[in-house]
Amino acid sequence: MANRPIIQVKDLIAQYGSDRILDQINFQVAEGEIFVILGGSGCGKTTLLRHIVGLDPPHAGKVLLDGVDICTCGDAAFAKILKKIGILFQGAALFGSMTVAENVALPLAEYTGLPAAQIEEMVRLRLCRVNLGGYENHMPHEISGGMKKRAGLARAMALSPKILFLDEPGAGLDPVTAAGIDELILDINRTLGTTMVIVTHELASVFRVAQRVIMLAKDAKGIIAEGSPEQLRDHSDNPAVRRFFNRQSETSVLN
Repeated sequence: MANRPIIQVKDLIAQYGSDRILDQINFQVAEGEIFVILGGSGCGKTTLLRHIVGLDPPHAGKVLLDGVDICTCGDAAFAKILKKIGILFQGAALFGSMTVAENVALPLAEYTGLPAAQIEEMVRLRLCRVNLGGYENHMPHEISGGMKKRAGLARAMALSPKILFLDEPGAGLDPVTAAGIDELILDINRTLGTTMVIVTHELASVFRVAQRVIMLAKDAKGIIAEGSPEQLRDHSDNPAVRRFFNRQSETSVLN
C-alpha cells in the first residue's frame, strides 16, 4: 500500500460470552483506499465492523483509527475520533419522526456548535452531493429505499469524515439503484479522497468498487483471503474462495 495505514486491526478477538466469533484478526487499510469486508452469512462481517468503529469492545486486541487505539483511549480522544468517521448503517437507520434535513443535521448539531443557518447550508450541500437536493423537508417514509440510503450517506458525510464505514449499502435495492450507490461511493472516494470500508456480500458491487478485500469464513473465525477481487477470483488456491467469487456451489464444483 502506497499510502499510510489509517486503520490498523491487530490480533482482534470478538467474543460474546463464551461464543468466539472472530479470532486473531489482523489487517490494515490505507488512507484513501476502498476496502471491502466480505464473506458468507454469519461469518462475522458486521461484528467486525462494529468493533472497528467502537460500538463493541473487543475481547482482546487493538483497533487503531488514524493512529489512536480506540480500545484504550479516553472519552475525549474517542470523541475526536468520532468526528473523523461516518457510518452508513444497514437500512440507513434514519429517524422516522425527523425530516431528511433534520436527520443529516444531527451530527453537525451534536459536534460543531455552528449556528443554525450555517448548519442548514451544510445540510443542503451534503444532500446535493448525494443527489437529494430539494428533498430536505421530506419524511423518511416519503422517499424510496435508494433515497434513504443516500440520505444516510449524506448524514455519514456531514462532518466531512476521513473514513466512511458502510454496512451493506446495496442491500434490498434493485440492481440499477444499487449501481447508483456504487457510483456515488466511487465519486466520493475519487473527488474527496475519503477512505471507505464497506461490508457486503454483493459480488457485483465488490467488483465495481473494491480496490482490496478481505474474505471472512465462519468456520475459520477469521480471514481466509486478502487481495483484489480479480486476484481472488482467478488465482486463489482456496476452493471456498474460488467458489464464492465465481458463484459456484460445492455440488457444481464436484460435478
